[in-house]
Amino acid sequence: MEGPRGAQKLGVLGRRRPWLRATTAAAISLVLAATTAGTTRASAASPGAVPAPPSGFTLTWSDDFNGAARSGASTANWRYDIGPATMFSTGEIAAVTNSTQNVYHDGSGRLVIRALRSGRNPLSGWTSGRIQTQSATFGARPGGVLRVEASLQLPNVTASNGLGYWPAFWMLGSRLRTGTPWPTSGEIDIMEAVNGRESTFGTLHCGLPVGGPCREPNGISSGERICAGCRTGFHTYAVEIDRSTSPEQIRWYLDGNNFFTVRSTAVDSTTWANAVHHPFFIILNLAIGGGFPSAFGAGPTRATMSGAHMQVEYVAVYNKG
Repeated sequence: MEGPRGAQKLGVLGRRRPWLRATTAAAISLVLAATTAGTTRASAASPGAVPAPPSGFTLTWSDDFNGAARSGASTANWRYDIGPATMFSTGEIAAVTNSTQNVYHDGSGRLVIRALRSGRNPLSGWTSGRIQTQSATFGARPGGVLRVEASLQLPNVTASNGLGYWPAFWMLGSRLRTGTPWPTSGEIDIMEAVNGRESTFGTLHCGLPVGGPCREPNGISSGERICAGCRTGFHTYAVEIDRSTSPEQIRWYLDGNNFFTVRSTAVDSTTWANAVHHPFFIILNLAIGGGFPSAFGAGPTRATMSGAHMQVEYVAVYNKG
């Protein structure tokens, strides 16, 4: 991925994770927001089913992962990142592949991204998966709202056997593909989790690679938020870019609850426009190791299990306005 974010190595686009957000677990308060503003609706009726659009929205793109068992991700919808972990400059250690050992449909309406280790050395021999949408056209029009949502079950690991696991559902600005550097081009992390902890993070990255209005490389973050049951069941994770209100907003949701909001007044108008006023592409990945997991204890150890996975029931893009 980048070093810093936005740099391209081996032709793969990616990001440097915000591992400076915390130096110890005690540095972050675990708070579950009770705010329910915004869109709330039931989860998909069956595995892989894409929910009907929220009121006022239309469905503009989706994948219900209804592929045959053990088949790979649809290359009509997704492109694979393939190569060694070193191309990401995040400190992660799992190479990413297009093997159906790492990315595959389960035959029941879900996509599985699985991390595997060969050998006994906890710091080598890892492979996993990372896919990004072929399309980079998902944006909020002036006066409109974009909603990007997925139903996910995080790897079912714990602090004892899941050190180093780092699943993520996120977006990068389309202009990164045409040379605008990170983080000027914008990054929105809809969901990140590390080390089997009962928590997730949401973050906006923008501005300069170090410091600047978004305090990079940390970004403007929700901090760690309790996510009870996210390792053992499916939950919906979503972000909305709202350009219909003043000031404009980016809102993060867990199961329909708006737990974090960043307003355009948090940064200068040029930084906000560069980061938000354009389309995005979507990424799903499961990393192993790296600076972010290390900030919360450690990378993988001998106790870190091989074969844990993130499951995805659907990804949907909705627009309003």
